Amino acid sequence: MKQFCFGVDIGGTSVKIGLFETDGTLVAKSQIPTRTEEGGGKILPDVAAELKRLCEAQLISAEQVVGVGVGVPGPVSKQGIVHGCVNLGWGEYNAVEEMNRLTGWKVSAGNDANVAALGEQWLGAGRAYQSIVMVTLGTGVGGGIVYEGKILPGSHGAAGEIGHMAVLTEDSHYTCGCGKHDCLELASSANGLVRMAQDVLHESDAPSAMRELSPLTAKDICDLAVKGDTLALKAVGITTDRLGAMMANAACVVDPEAFVIGGGMAAASKLLFPLIEESYNKRVFPNLKGLPIVAAELGNDAGICGAARMVLTEL
Repeated sequence: MKQFCFGVDIGGTSVKIGLFETDGTLVAKSQIPTRTEEGGGKILPDVAAELKRLCEAQLISAEQVVGVGVGVPGPVSKQGIVHGCVNLGWGEYNAVEEMNRLTGWKVSAGNDANVAALGEQWLGAGRAYQSIVMVTLGTGVGGGIVYEGKILPGSHGAAGEIGHMAVLTEDSHYTCGCGKHDCLELASSANGLVRMAQDVLHESDAPSAMRELSPLTAKDICDLAVKGDTLALKAVGITTDRLGAMMANAACVVDPEAFVIGGGMAAASKLLFPLIEESYNKRVFPNLKGLPIVAAELGNDAGICGAARMVLTEL
């Protein structure tokens, strides 16, 4: 009798669900709205109902399901307690206990960035490695650490929060959502690249096509850099230099086999990756030079893949 597991990726607007065989074969996918009203109290009951619907549609009995993995956009302790998740309306919330009560299945929960990293390590760009650091370059900078095939969550569920590593000077005139002024994501996210470009434009009178664009986007800056726009190249250089510095620091702590970079900005890998590698290798401990830096492969499916894998590693 075949066995199955579910991977659930809870986002602020939608919940992605994957039904997997235990060897990683994706059987079915589903997506439902994230209903955050009433303090997010409807989210997990909605998920449980959808899991049962998928089982019925696939003619799978409850006994064939070995567990459910859940990724959430917030810090999660080893015990499955979510320590505040503003986008979902959750405060301190035991997601594992509640999901287990609703389904009767074994449940594992983790931070969504960590879970996505596990997905890439299991079925994506990191599948040749057991230990990786994943960096997600989007509106902010996310991260996740997989060590010897398992998520490294940390004592407070905050391991892998590389977007908040201090890489800028403390007198930076930018403020991160966390309240600090020196976070990596202020410089190396998509929004961070725009900030660096605005600084460069403010500090120089040199001509640049960036001056003609409003609003200016990270894609615009990367496209102009590829075309040789001097100030766009300077902005990209600052962003990648800060990112490479962070990765060098992270490597000295974690000693991974490889880095996986995902998110929207990874689409500009031909431009960004060589610059990131240069910055990384210039700063890192000599024994850790030359680690592979590869582009993520799973896209939006990384979360459901990693969530499924998370519960399998705990069986």
